[in-house]
Amino acid sequence: MKIVSFTESDHTRIGLLQDDGIIDLSQTNPDLASDMLSFLQQGETSMAMARASMGGSPHFSTGEVKLEAIIKRPPKIIAIGLNYRAHALESNMAIPKVPLVFTKQSTSSHGPYDPIHWSEDSKALDYEGELAVIIGKNCRRVPKAKASNVIAGFCILNDVSVRDWQMRGTPPSFTMGKSWDTHCPIGPALVTADGVDPHNLQLKTYVNGDLRQDTNTNDLIFDCYDLIEFLSTAFTLEAGDIIATGTPSGVGFAQKPPALLVVGDVIRIEIEGLGHIENTVMQEPENTQTY
Repeated sequence: MKIVSFTESDHTRIGLLQDDGIIDLSQTNPDLASDMLSFLQQGETSMAMARASMGGSPHFSTGEVKLEAIIKRPPKIIAIGLNYRAHALESNMAIPKVPLVFTKQSTSSHGPYDPIHWSEDSKALDYEGELAVIIGKNCRRVPKAKASNVIAGFCILNDVSVRDWQMRGTPPSFTMGKSWDTHCPIGPALVTADGVDPHNLQLKTYVNGDLRQDTNTNDLIFDCYDLIEFLSTAFTLEAGDIIATGTPSGVGFAQKPPALLVVGDVIRIEIEGLGHIENTVMQEPENTQTY
């Protein structure tokens, strides 16, 4: 099942993405929450109600709606660094013995086809195609063997990175370099966990049609279940939390010479079974200053 957040006629709600269009769940199930976060917080009951609408006639074609970030403001966006063996090697870093954890602020959440902002404050913008895990229920101290039970689904995420801000300070301040507004495109759909093997998916990232990343998730150092066990040991994972599982080799700063993003670049990330997201880099508009 593929669940999306979409806007039609200036009204945003959730629906089911099918090959022939989108089923509007607000029409088939008026008692369901209309936003993805509330939907996930309702738990298994809401999932069952949505699943009952599968196979019905779509209310809209995909061309009639705008797909939005799956969750506009996730409770937490938790990201993992150096979690592919080949990426650790290209970064000249040792293979981590425990997950390298940082956060992206929830305000970085962004639509799967919306533009990414490039700022004059930095000229070191980079892409990172990633598999993301979406948590489906509040949980703490989840053993690895039961980690699959707390996953609502998976999606694609671009962990857009401002490299010079990321590496500032001692130790480096990853959160500052990873949390800029528009720098976490996610989507296009929440693909429920019952239809996905997260540890055998091909991930590809293209910049202007040039293939930059081409790796299978079987190269993950710490898999999705390892991460849930590790993170939930320290703090509660909540319904709607997003875990970005790390990027494979092929990021821009590791190219020789470095191939960082500039205005006009188009980044397309595909993950087997999950679809694709595509974002164009644009100059940050002046109207983003709101003090």
